[in-house]
Amino acid sequence: MAALEKSYEDQALLSVTGLTKRYGPRIGCAEVTFDLYPGEVLGIVGESGSGKSTLLSCLAGHLRPDLGRVSYDGRDVLGMAETERRRLGRTDWAYVHQNPRDGLRMGVSAGGNVGERLMAVGARHYGDIRAKATDWLGRVEIAADRIDDRPSAFSGGMQQRLQIARNLVTGPRLVFMDEPTGGLDVSVQARLLDLLRGLVRDLGLSVIIVTHDLAVVRLLAHRLMVMKDGRVVEQGLTDQVLDDPQHAYTQLLVSSVLQV
Repeated sequence: MAALEKSYEDQALLSVTGLTKRYGPRIGCAEVTFDLYPGEVLGIVGESGSGKSTLLSCLAGHLRPDLGRVSYDGRDVLGMAETERRRLGRTDWAYVHQNPRDGLRMGVSAGGNVGERLMAVGARHYGDIRAKATDWLGRVEIAADRIDDRPSAFSGGMQQRLQIARNLVTGPRLVFMDEPTGGLDVSVQARLLDLLRGLVRDLGLSVIIVTHDLAVVRLLAHRLMVMKDGRVVEQGLTDQVLDDPQHAYTQLLVSSVLQV
C-alpha cells in the first residue's frame, strides 16, 4: 500500500511510549514506542506468542500495561477514569475481533446489532436508527432484507461484515483490528479485504491491525511493525520492510511466505 503523505505539522492521533506488559517472568510486550497519524494504517505482524495481541489489548484498554504511556488526541489514556475510557470506546474507538461472535450480540437481529451502538451514543429515534442500520448493512454488502435476521443465520464472512458495520456506524476515528480475516476462506478473505480497504480510504480511518498474514498488511497497511518475543525488531514503510527486510527474523517471515 502506498505510504500515507503527512506534513510535519500533523499531530499524531495516538502516541505510545515505552509500553510494557509482563505476565510474571514472561514478557507480553516490552518498551513499544510509536506514533499513529490521522488516516494511517499500522500493521503489526509476528508469529504466535510474539506479543502483537498483548500489545493490541493494552492499546485498546482490554489489558492494563505495567509501564509506559498512551496518549490519544493529546489525552492521557492510562490516566483516564474508567467511565471516560468506556465512552471513548463507544465513540472515537472501535474494536474488530477475529471471531465476529465476540463482537456481536448473537441473539439480536442484524439491525439491532448496528442500532445498539447508535443507542449507546444517544440515538433514540427508531426510524432514524433503522434507516442508518439499513444504510450500513448496504455498505458492508448485506442485503436490506436481512436486517431482521439474527447473526447466527449468517455465514462467517457475513458475520464479520456485520461486526464491521456495528463498529463503524458511530464514526470512530481509530479502529483496532485483531486478525479480521483469520479463519475465513481465501475467496471470502479477498472480498473482506477489498471492503476494508475501501472503508478505510473513504472514511479516513486510523487503524491498527494485528495479523500473521503478510498479504493482509501489504494490501492495507501504510507502515509495518514486526514483533518477536514481545519486542519490536523492525518497523518502517510496509513495502520497504517486506521488500528489503533488515532483521533476520523479518527475513525469515518473508521467506517463509515466498516458499509457500
